[in-house]
Amino acid sequence: MPNNLSAPNGPGRPKDLVKRQAILDAAKTLFLSKGYASTSMDAVAAEAGVSKLTVYSHFNDKETLFSAAVVAKCEEQLPPLFFELPDGVAVETVLLNIARGFHHLINSDESVNLHRLMVTLGSQDPKLAQIFFEAGPQRMLQGMERLLKQINESGVLTIDKPHNAAEHFFCLLKGAGNFRLLYGCGEPPVGEEAESHVREVVGLFMRAYRPE
Repeated sequence: MPNNLSAPNGPGRPKDLVKRQAILDAAKTLFLSKGYASTSMDAVAAEAGVSKLTVYSHFNDKETLFSAAVVAKCEEQLPPLFFELPDGVAVETVLLNIARGFHHLINSDESVNLHRLMVTLGSQDPKLAQIFFEAGPQRMLQGMERLLKQINESGVLTIDKPHNAAEHFFCLLKGAGNFRLLYGCGEPPVGEEAESHVREVVGLFMRAYRPE
């Protein structure tokens, strides 16, 4: 379920959007702290300070809520607008913005904990793993693939397989550092270390697909 609802004109936010955000925040907290199976819609309602009926009025079931929570987390760092090619903006700048957002996202405490949760749950509940993949990684890959098609059409880079290129881009950004972080034997890169990694990856990507 998309989370990019537009706010109406006028001061403040309507109560339904405020409640929806509270439900999503509560869901993210409980799914990560208690796990998927142990998180009930009643518990989410209590954590969000709303009624169970309100939770169901926004999200039909727990699977829908879980999917929306994953989407919301991804869009915090990578809103749909990132995967566009605005007129007058350099391709490298667009790729750097995406790279910074993605790098920050995958190394955040919430993302690391969620991935660890999914490793545990994936073998037990393949359907839940598919929901997670479609809500998070697949949505980003699709957005990146569409962007790379635009970049290819612009002639700035030559990308004949945009889907493969999108996978390569994100895998390069994850690198060994994210694996160490997931295994609990590393610290998330920050500051100059993170920026240096992002710039190196974008530089490699640009050189790999630069027209001959």
